Amino acid sequence: MTRVGVFGAGGRMGTTVCQAVIAAPDLELVAAVDPHHSGRELAGLGVPHSSLTIAPSADALADGGAEVAVDFTVVDAARGNVEWCAAHDVHAVVGTTGFSDDDLVRFGELFTSSGANAVIAPNFTIGAVLMMRFAELAARWFETAEVVEIHHDRKIDAPSGTAMLTAQRMAAAGGEWAADPTERVVAQGARGGHVGGIGVHSLRLRGVFAHQEVVLGTDGQTLTIRHDSYDRTAYMPGVLLAVRQVASRPGLTVGLDALLDL
Repeated sequence: MTRVGVFGAGGRMGTTVCQAVIAAPDLELVAAVDPHHSGRELAGLGVPHSSLTIAPSADALADGGAEVAVDFTVVDAARGNVEWCAAHDVHAVVGTTGFSDDDLVRFGELFTSSGANAVIAPNFTIGAVLMMRFAELAARWFETAEVVEIHHDRKIDAPSGTAMLTAQRMAAAGGEWAADPTERVVAQGARGGHVGGIGVHSLRLRGVFAHQEVVLGTDGQTLTIRHDSYDRTAYMPGVLLAVRQVASRPGLTVGLDALLDL
């Protein structure tokens, strides 16, 4: 039985992670940390079958004997949480986004000298990771491509990190992309943005969660690769996979691809 603690346990993703850990027969939720919800019962936040009270600091993970800590917070808090894990030999599984290249270098150094390991992934949705890999494999056989990502109307960045990474990986894998033939743009932004010669478009709508479509075209044919997530539970299989594997992945692992043997 692996003992798990959760940073950001009072947030929407945090409570979903807590529920997933409690439901897993081989995992035990031993600590919930969130300074913004300190003192609240997890059960009162919609996490059934839990008697835990949310703690204000990482000390609760040490007190509970956590072997793995999951972090879905904000980048400024996550930096400190990751450093705490490295210093206290607690494995870290991190879905918080926004880390810089320098952050990742530092984390790599910390976990190289730590008794613990870390998995940091910008997207824990297994289907989305497979979608990016499929698009990367297909890229070299096509001359034109567009990425369309669709998210709920509370998402503040555009394009999404997944769309950017998809286009970057396709651009690196492909050959020469055909130039955009558009000569006159009637409405500003109608052609979206371009990443490495690949068009990227962002839709923000009520009634959706997270969706992405990659359309590739060449003479006489197109290939469409699409992934749809309908709620936060879509991330949980990837999160639990990382929780189970992090102890056997030395140092720092970035991205879910390595855990899926892609």
